[in-house]
Amino acid sequence: MASNAIQIPRSTTSPLQAAVSLSPSAGGSFSARRDSVHAHAVGKVLHPIAQDEIKLLLLENISQDAVRAFEKQGFQVDHFTKAWSEEELIAKIGQYHAIGIRSKTKITEPVLKAASKLLVIGCFCIGTNQVDLVTAARAGIPVFNSPFSNSRSVAELVMAEIISLSRQLFDRAYEMRTGVWNKVSKNCYEIRGKTLGIVGYGHIGSQLSVLAESFGMRVLFYDVLILMPLGSARQVETLDELLSQSDFVTLHVPELPETTNMISAPQLAAMKKGAYLINNARGRVVDIPALVDAVKSGHLAGAALDVYPSEPGSNGSAFDDKLNSFATGLRSLPNIILTPHIGGSTEEAQRMIGDEVASALTRYLNYGSTIGAVNFPEVDLRAIAAEQANQVRVCHVHVNQPGVLREVNDILSPFNVEKQYTDSKGAVAYLMADIADVTPRDVQSIYDRISQTRANILTRLLA
Repeated sequence: MASNAIQIPRSTTSPLQAAVSLSPSAGGSFSARRDSVHAHAVGKVLHPIAQDEIKLLLLENISQDAVRAFEKQGFQVDHFTKAWSEEELIAKIGQYHAIGIRSKTKITEPVLKAASKLLVIGCFCIGTNQVDLVTAARAGIPVFNSPFSNSRSVAELVMAEIISLSRQLFDRAYEMRTGVWNKVSKNCYEIRGKTLGIVGYGHIGSQLSVLAESFGMRVLFYDVLILMPLGSARQVETLDELLSQSDFVTLHVPELPETTNMISAPQLAAMKKGAYLINNARGRVVDIPALVDAVKSGHLAGAALDVYPSEPGSNGSAFDDKLNSFATGLRSLPNIILTPHIGGSTEEAQRMIGDEVASALTRYLNYGSTIGAVNFPEVDLRAIAAEQANQVRVCHVHVNQPGVLREVNDILSPFNVEKQYTDSKGAVAYLMADIADVTPRDVQSIYDRISQTRANILTRLLA
């Protein structure tokens, strides 16, 4: 984005205290949010001028590729290997314009109320249940994730777990490490010809389906939607139908009220005797004490778990009964594979996740695009061409109520609106418009008038 050199001095009369600059080599932004907690401005630029004003916080050892991508944009990046507690976030998040997290950091309503400058949240993982999505949207903060990038890594882990459970590999390996030679074939099986039941036939489940068939397995799947199967997989109508026919059951569903403890004592009893359960989805999807009982009784031949209701905040922390009351009983079971939430922890997956989420956050910060946001209207406009001088992009997040579009268009009516797009999602709507032939005086006026409308949540001007 470029224009002839135009500068606006920092206003001494506006309570929002923000400035914008437009130049042939650089762009700028102008933003303010108004909600029940704060009225403030966030100065933001697109290219070289004053980019040090944009600060990003990255937690939980997010890929260094993402760090480098943000730094290449000129953003300041604070990178930490561990998750932060709610108290730490409340104390420190007020200085940041963007935050990147994985699964352990919780962005709660109190955190969002303290995030006076926050523009965007990036979840460098598949799930977003660690973020209060509704509160974030109502504060004008889109949330982005990476729904595809680690699918292959998780699918491959499941295949490894299926073979390992079927051959009791973890028990034999542990015995060897303790000096015990125990060469047995009893209750050890090939997976060829066995039935795999997949609960949740999304990106991971469908990839897993193809891998399992290449091993000669029969694949059934259950999903709340009617989906086109890949290969020879077959969708069944009920969960109980899948459980009763499957030698291996693997879960790939989000954590929702309807999926919490979706596998408990009745469902475990419905599984075939000698079957195996695998959970690489979310920790609360399985009633783990009921699973312990099912393995102890011999009804299930084993299980693999990568996720748990409560997980340690950092490497080296204890996984014990203080964290989850069932931990000792679970660890003592035979033919149980326990891994520390590593389903997507491969170099390839983390690199792709870093690229995908960093790109989404950068597109929003620099251009206003919300394509891919999980909690927000998806709006985008084609780029402003370099030769289109003195154009400004208006990015207006507002309460979804009648009359807003007319009010904003009245403000923009003196200018040529080159392009405009708006959409809504629930209580929040998002408008983007590119307007031409804008002077510095116009920029200040447009910003002030739109940000002071009754439905305003967040207004940014980009150039």
